[in-house]
Amino acid sequence: MPVYNCELYIEEAIDSILNQTFSDFEFIIIDDASLDSTVSIIKNYNDPRIQLIVKPQNSGLTNSLNFGLSIAKGEYIARMDGDDISLPERFVKQVAFLDKNPETVLIGTYFKIIGKDKIVVVPEDHDDIKLAMLKDCCIGHPTVMMRKSYLDRFALIYDTQKEPAEDYDLWTRLLAVGKLYNLPEVLLNYRVHNSQVSHKRNEQQANTALEIKVNLLTNLNFERDDETQDFLKKIISRREFVSFSEINRFEDLKNKLLLANQTSFFEKTGFEKYLLEIQNNLYKDYFFKKEKYSPKVYLQYLKIRKKSPFKLKLWHETKLFVKSITFYSKK
Repeated sequence: MPVYNCELYIEEAIDSILNQTFSDFEFIIIDDASLDSTVSIIKNYNDPRIQLIVKPQNSGLTNSLNFGLSIAKGEYIARMDGDDISLPERFVKQVAFLDKNPETVLIGTYFKIIGKDKIVVVPEDHDDIKLAMLKDCCIGHPTVMMRKSYLDRFALIYDTQKEPAEDYDLWTRLLAVGKLYNLPEVLLNYRVHNSQVSHKRNEQQANTALEIKVNLLTNLNFERDDETQDFLKKIISRREFVSFSEINRFEDLKNKLLLANQTSFFEKTGFEKYLLEIQNNLYKDYFFKKEKYSPKVYLQYLKIRKKSPFKLKLWHETKLFVKSITFYSKK
């Protein structure tokens, strides 16, 4: 459990771990040079399972996470944050699952947002998790328990360059060497507040997450270069306007990706639906967000409609037709 200035919540977090029904663990707490009373609160505990490490200077969350991985002695490594609350049976249920399923390298859980009547439901099975990871991180970082032997065997640690999406990146590398799973029940209460790293660095997190999504496709055996990687980032992010030639280029790339997935790294039907969704978003963005229209645009739409399942609703199709023949231009 890495901590930094967690005095408001640290007692609840620590108590939730010490009160686990599964009690055979070491509790490594790494303080990142807190400026408040976090350390003094931790030192008030008299439990031999607690191993407190106080860093002499602040070096960041990912540094603390990797140090924790390097010194942990247990067969499994559970993650926890200094402002969340683990439910009493979290460890016993995760350990039981990992004991029975040696091919599983990481297990997360559903979690509930503190102060809100909201439960975050995440995909359960490995194949569903892989597909969901193409769109977003679907494993709550403080809910996970990992198999240490796999981390050691494949030299897997958190990438400091991927913070604040370091967890998302590690999960996508872990899923290539073993199975991931989410227990379909709430075993952690998750706190959301403005001082969290992800809230402070939203843009950086979004850019890093985009890179991770594209890198996940590198598990497929297809020819790619920096230009292809950049093109995929542009298409997936939907931040820039695409040309009609780029729409045609993606059609070719989609076919290559589907062919490369013949070995079924991704579940075939789900992967096809994922690529089709990207393609449909391309069409919508192209026909709805143009600066200038002409009859050529409507002819392009007819061409796409003829060769693909894509079709606008009648109202939108009529609107596109009117804009095209009137040479509509946004002011």
